[in-house]
Amino acid sequence: MKLSTAISLLAGATPLVSAAAAPKLERKINYDGYKAYSIATHHNPATIKAKLAKFAAIPFNLDNDEHLDIAIPAEEVAAFEALGLETQLMHEDLGADIAEEGQFAAYNSVGAQAVPSLTWFNSYHAYADHITFFNDLQASFPNASEIFTIGKSFQGRDIFGIHIWGSGGKGSKPAIYFHGTVHAREWISAKVVEYITYHLLTQYATDAAVRAIRDKFDFYILPVVNPDGFVYTQTNDRLWRKNRQTRSGASCVGTDQNRNWPYQWSVSGGASTDPCSETYKGAAAGDTPEIKALTAFTTTLKNNKGIRLYIDWHSYGQYILLPYGYNCAARATNHAAQSSLASGMATRIKQSYGTTFTTGPSCSTLYQTTGSAPDYLTGVGGATYAWTIELRPAGSSGGGFVLPAGQILPSSIEQWEGIKYVLAQV
Repeated sequence: MKLSTAISLLAGATPLVSAAAAPKLERKINYDGYKAYSIATHHNPATIKAKLAKFAAIPFNLDNDEHLDIAIPAEEVAAFEALGLETQLMHEDLGADIAEEGQFAAYNSVGAQAVPSLTWFNSYHAYADHITFFNDLQASFPNASEIFTIGKSFQGRDIFGIHIWGSGGKGSKPAIYFHGTVHAREWISAKVVEYITYHLLTQYATDAAVRAIRDKFDFYILPVVNPDGFVYTQTNDRLWRKNRQTRSGASCVGTDQNRNWPYQWSVSGGASTDPCSETYKGAAAGDTPEIKALTAFTTTLKNNKGIRLYIDWHSYGQYILLPYGYNCAARATNHAAQSSLASGMATRIKQSYGTTFTTGPSCSTLYQTTGSAPDYLTGVGGATYAWTIELRPAGSSGGGFVLPAGQILPSSIEQWEGIKYVLAQV
């Protein structure tokens, strides 16, 4: 099957639009008065979790050995603080910070008349505006890019991306493959992926380094691979993580797409079999519509010219995580090369903004994950390099998933500088 056929390319056709079956009306979750804390565990998280069991705490991070980040409702704050735990305040009022972050700037479509403005990165935006932004950006470079879709989400939204190429024409080079917004609440990941996309397109004519990168690879960039969950964070629950798939007999909604990839899915310890868990792995490997579409697309790229680099952008913690997640002793066959390249990227980021990123294999550096995208891309997809990057902020600093809009550009710029280094090396 030809690559252009396999990924349902839409360039030159009707622009991508937002369409989905209307979900039933649900109440909006209110986080007003919640305080968020980072709790030092001193490598004993089980003891801390036991003390937290009586609270209606909202977890931010999962299974971190050094700190637990949680939000506590207003009526339980006094009792929580009476525990005397070693904490660092992340949000004085989580609801107020969510409200400030959610003051979306209006996006006025420019169509093909002009390149969208960099002011896009001064604010977060509604999901529909992300679609319009990509249509506008592609329309400004019609001979070097095209919009594509790889399938539908559970609620019927397009899983869309943009394909960018340089000399030699489309589909003629090894693939660079990027995902954003796998976990719905990680809004900064979409913005970072969009910033990289923007500069790959706009700097080709004027920057020799970008031109060399574009002429060496084909880029396939999907900014929002969990569109249903992303929309839900903007309408109902800012801290929603999973997709919005319902299952017969299950009282809870959603599957963690980054525990559903069909590679080492059945290994115990790295995901949950409880549909109410944040890390619910699904009833079977690869049984979500989103992952079915993504695995099929990954196979198409593998069978075309291969995948040189895959990155799955997440937040938060400031990590560059290498294979593998399913086993803390497992390493990719080219681990030394991956480790060296990741360290070089971390150095370049630090030189750009002074931000420190920790590098290492996913399981041994952070925590165990099974059925994850980088493991699949390495073990099945044949990617030479396959990473998870956890963006700003650092684990114990303020913000967490609710990162102020003022952090969009610094986060994006440092990743752009880092990724230029990586692409020059690979």
